[in-house]
Amino acid sequence: MSSQREKAEELRRLHGAPEPLVLVNVWDAASARVVAAAPGARAIATASWAIAAAHGLPDGEALSREAMIAAVGVIARAVELPVTADLERGYGDARLTVEAAIDAGAVGCNLEDSDGAGGLWPAEEHAAVVAAARAAGEATGVPVVINARTDVYLAPDAVPADERLAAAIERGEAYLEAGADCIFVPGVRDLPTLETLARELGGRVSVLCGAGGPTLADLAQAGVARVSYGPGPLGVALAALSRAAADLHAGGDPPADLAFRP
Repeated sequence: MSSQREKAEELRRLHGAPEPLVLVNVWDAASARVVAAAPGARAIATASWAIAAAHGLPDGEALSREAMIAAVGVIARAVELPVTADLERGYGDARLTVEAAIDAGAVGCNLEDSDGAGGLWPAEEHAAVVAAARAAGEATGVPVVINARTDVYLAPDAVPADERLAAAIERGEAYLEAGADCIFVPGVRDLPTLETLARELGGRVSVLCGAGGPTLADLAQAGVARVSYGPGPLGVALAALSRAAADLHAGGDPPADLAFRP
């Protein structure tokens, strides 16, 4: 069994591999085991939206830090692969939150620069959050992999459209300097923009994918390091459940998937 430090080092290595690291996000032990057992799985990522939804709450730190960390711990104990945790905005104390996530078994984290009200924190404030997360890793002896997220493209009123690319690069550079390993820029699907981001940020770019977006091959060609799907995998699971429930309610034949156990 790998040590937590070894898992962190492996997760960092995967961000520098020739091909993008693909992360199919999970929300509980069962989903983590299913994803970990799937061919090609190299690491596990949580999704805060999906974990909150599983608790009947909206995303955006409506779920308490304690409950989120408990969910991360359940997932980390369920699999042997490195686990990176979506820790939203850091719950007001990024160092404490990241230390708790590491104690729960995580070796990576997402931290976003959204202000929770449709806007963005000043870049220097989020850089301080990233630095606090890096300090947490140093204090615990686990070189946590930090995926610093900027919501420049998700906060339309915060940055004019023609300034978003420059703002994302500027923020990304600040977060990398503060100790981030990768810059997560959700909301971008345009390949030329992704190519520019990857070039300007040294290839250390993470993207959110969904139906109708660029292919994995396209993203690899653009120089993207990491690909994830956020709450999408929960949507896949619930859509399948919805279809099965409707069919069973209508008297349909029980599907073979009813016998599946992770």
